[in-house]
Amino acid sequence: MTNKKNTVLYTGVTNDLRRRVYEHKEKIIQGFTGKYNITKLVYYEIFDDIKDAILREKQIKGGPRRKKIGMIEGMNPAWEDLYDNL
Repeated sequence: MTNKKNTVLYTGVTNDLRRRVYEHKEKIIQGFTGKYNITKLVYYEIFDDIKDAILREKQIKGGPRRKKIGMIEGMNPAWEDLYDNL
């Protein structure tokens, strides 16, 4: 996820992506996403196993910003909000 200007990136894991993004958009969740106004879903991956999802989250968080940008642009070159298409 990112903010309106695409300057801050946030990576998380959830068992209900639509619900979780809604919580961020409506600022129901306090913390990093609220502080930096992160409301736009620009990239996601789906996993059947939560352990795999958590491992992938750690890989993404630990990677360089340029790699994250490359992943986003590979899936969503215009950095559009993907929430409505879930």
